[in-house]
Amino acid sequence: MQTAIGEIQTLFVDVLLPVPIPKYFRYRVPSDMVEMVQKGVRVMVEFGRRRILTGIIVESSEFPPSSYQAKYLLDILEETPSVNDKQLKFWKWMADYYLCHEGDVLQAALPSGLKLNSQSRIQVNPDFDEEDLADLSDKAVRLFRAVRHQQSIPYEQSADILEVKSPYPYIKEMIQAEAIIIYEEVKEKYKPKKVSKVRLNPTLLENASGLEEVFTSLAKKPKQEDILLKYLGLVPVYNDPNVNDAGVDKKKLLEEGKEMSPSSLKTLVKNGILEEFSEVVSRFDDAHFQLYQNMGHDFELSEAQQNAYSQILESFKTKDATVLHGVTGSGKTEIYIKLIQDVIEGGGQALFLLPEIALSTQMVVRLMKVFGDQLGVYHSRYSDNERVEVWRGVNEGRFSVIVGVRSSIFLPFEDLSLIIVDEEHETSYKQHEPAPRYHARDMALVLGRMHQAKVILGSATPSVESYYLAQKGQFGLVSLTERFGNATLPEIIIADLKKERKQKKLKGDFSSRLVDEVRSAIDKEEQVILFQNRRGYSPFVMCEECSWTPTCPSCAVSLTYHIYKNDLRCHYCGYREATPKTCVSCGSTKIKTVGTGTQKIEEEIQNFVPAARVQRMDQDTTRKKYGYQQIIEDFEQGHIDILVGTQMVSKGLDFDNVTLVGICNMDQMMFFPDFRAMERAFQMAVQVSGRAGRKSKEGKVVIQTYNADHPLLKKIIKQYYEGFFRVELKERHQYSYPPFTRLIKVTVKSEDQLLGEKAALQLAKGLTRRLGIKRVLGPQAPTINKIRNKYLQEVMLKFERQNFDLLKAKGILKEEIFIIETEPFFKKVQIVIDVDPL
Repeated sequence: MQTAIGEIQTLFVDVLLPVPIPKYFRYRVPSDMVEMVQKGVRVMVEFGRRRILTGIIVESSEFPPSSYQAKYLLDILEETPSVNDKQLKFWKWMADYYLCHEGDVLQAALPSGLKLNSQSRIQVNPDFDEEDLADLSDKAVRLFRAVRHQQSIPYEQSADILEVKSPYPYIKEMIQAEAIIIYEEVKEKYKPKKVSKVRLNPTLLENASGLEEVFTSLAKKPKQEDILLKYLGLVPVYNDPNVNDAGVDKKKLLEEGKEMSPSSLKTLVKNGILEEFSEVVSRFDDAHFQLYQNMGHDFELSEAQQNAYSQILESFKTKDATVLHGVTGSGKTEIYIKLIQDVIEGGGQALFLLPEIALSTQMVVRLMKVFGDQLGVYHSRYSDNERVEVWRGVNEGRFSVIVGVRSSIFLPFEDLSLIIVDEEHETSYKQHEPAPRYHARDMALVLGRMHQAKVILGSATPSVESYYLAQKGQFGLVSLTERFGNATLPEIIIADLKKERKQKKLKGDFSSRLVDEVRSAIDKEEQVILFQNRRGYSPFVMCEECSWTPTCPSCAVSLTYHIYKNDLRCHYCGYREATPKTCVSCGSTKIKTVGTGTQKIEEEIQNFVPAARVQRMDQDTTRKKYGYQQIIEDFEQGHIDILVGTQMVSKGLDFDNVTLVGICNMDQMMFFPDFRAMERAFQMAVQVSGRAGRKSKEGKVVIQTYNADHPLLKKIIKQYYEGFFRVELKERHQYSYPPFTRLIKVTVKSEDQLLGEKAALQLAKGLTRRLGIKRVLGPQAPTINKIRNKYLQEVMLKFERQNFDLLKAKGILKEEIFIIETEPFFKKVQIVIDVDPL
């Protein structure tokens, strides 16, 4: 950027930083970087003292900031922007709607591999006289010598060296003695994946005698000759010399087929016969995905599917979003694939959202068969580097289809034409911690509007809110009422636990009917899924004498018993302790387990059906990167007879040989204290039931309950969504709950319980005065009123959907929170806002 007389103009840029502060920060651009300035490029900046962050340029200006001295940009990290203009607008909209900061959204959106890693390191001060070590404490001397030996160490490592919790007193001592220097090591996290390759020295192909002379020289060196012959077998340079440029994977040359000598290869390279080079490759070219790439996926839509597909296209003429309500096993995926193919043919991009990683495994394989290397996969179980590759692949247009979880909405789409939200009712689409506390389904609708893309909301059990908007005509509505092929909906059987208890037929946590059905299925070499929506062995342990129950010291919950490690764990903060042998209250040794988790179900069913191969699928068994994938593949291939799991087993999984599903505790879902409890119970029961009898074999579902006459069960038996919806909608209207109102939950957190209660009460009073008493509920303590050593108070705001200024109400909420946060008395209080809570 030049002035009229040829001098370089002073330029400033506004930078969005991943910090919870409601503003951009203006930095000065060094003269040698002025030409590199673009909106959306990543920059490295110093923020405060000693802290280094990655930010995004959002605007440039000729004017310096008025209230502070602008620092210089440290670096511009790329020539091509990682973030586009549509993303920046989307992030701003999200921050405004969910009452958080744009920096919060940036922190959530940008994969950590694209953020700089700023880490404090310690090195010896070269001017320090080691004779002065005598003035330092023993631990300070020990640390000094360790730093000198390693040249430099990360700050965190000093605690391990000294075997102390906090090394700061000793580091401070050394700084004051000028023995060490603290500095920031900054590095890019992302590193491209490279493979070592080998090729012939191109000069040997310049004339016909080149290779002949080489073989003559290797006549008495059989190992080197073998390598060269193998290379020519893999790379036919005689047919086409140009194929030599690509070479061959070094690992393949040495290991595939007959193994070769690495030292002989090294000699060939040293003598200039072969040359070694590296090449950047995609991280998704692994064996698992290669197996499925471009295999083709020929299918024809059934008459019902074709009708639904045509109705969706017709709906898209007038509606931006359409609800696809299809019963479980109706073949929604084939319709999705057909719609994606239409988009790709038109040159657009498609985003396929799934609620959880567990569900993505089978779906990715199905989509990979169709779309091959046009498909990118994006979720948190992938490494930083893998997610960066997908981000850059979308940015460069290499991926036409993305399948991923909720964070996929942040990717840099340019030509987004279709968004599919599969199982749109799932609560997994909601982000709870940290901010932004967004719902990916709702944000998909916003993203669709910004890109002028169409949105499909698919589910066998749509959320009440989505179905209501479809009934009102705001969304399109297309129904699939029959299963694909010859499959029929499963028979649903209610096992009355109350009746069986009276008749003394119960077998542990199982009804006799469920045990009989499991045994029958296993005898016929069919597979079974058992659903229990609680992991661990049992919810808690209790003293039989005095009823004492171990609780978490940081949270107001009982500890869950895990049998395999024989310990007690808190599922809120991760605290663990050994299972007590005696009661700490009365000293009794009569400690018993109470309730049932997946571990106990797994153990009991193994006892009742000892010949069956039983596997559990929950958060404890799927922590590894490919944990879900391995269990699903083993079940699919028949290596597992009975799969015991939490809600993971209910979501979209498709197994040909599953004929029986058991729901172990229906009451636990139906009577949870939440206005959405019946909706979630209906959805979960229907979804998990849908795993049975998906092909030609008839399926059965056994639901265990102590409330066999409950009206909800009758609708589940008939899979009568419309009847459920009408009853639920009537109750929601009667008590003013969504979809007739909007909710905002404000949670006040404090280590001092009394202080938190005072802050919540003052906030509620201020909001009531300005918004009215009917719109402000609370404050009150939630069911679990203490998590991670902080006491909780909640204030719920309930706003009408019609004829109400929501934007103004949000402004009032921010003002009242600001009053609390700026009052010195409440400086240790934390306030969290959750818009549209679940």
